[in-house]
Amino acid sequence: MIESENKQELLDKRYMRMAYIWSENSYCKRRKVGALLVKDKMIISDGYNGTPSGFENICEDEDNKTKPYVLHAEANAITKVACSNNSSKDATLYVTSSPCIECAKLIIQAGINRVVYADAYRLSDGVDLLRRAGIELVNVELNG
Repeated sequence: MIESENKQELLDKRYMRMAYIWSENSYCKRRKVGALLVKDKMIISDGYNGTPSGFENICEDEDNKTKPYVLHAEANAITKVACSNNSSKDATLYVTSSPCIECAKLIIQAGINRVVYADAYRLSDGVDLLRRAGIELVNVELNG
């Protein structure tokens, strides 16, 4: 049992490193967030925070506030998988920052049963809702 837990921990850290690399695609200046949806050890979707398709790639307004229509990495990954032949049911979401309340609702509705995150978002209501929904939450810290 300990060996399988160590293997899962190694996988979690590996996918989280990949989510961090994916976050580098974000045009947002204040905070770059990346997400990967993984099912049966295959990446079925990915996302990073940014503006909707067809919009300018500028996430902040002139006051350096995030524009209200910027999509979070989780939302981008979930909507991307919805346009594919894959299903997010029973998948794991790897995200560099813990989900907000709006993304938590999408995660629940998408049937994702496990969320692995690195940094804690400033509000914990998303994590609280996921916990209430019975979704497994794992906080992974990457050193270096």
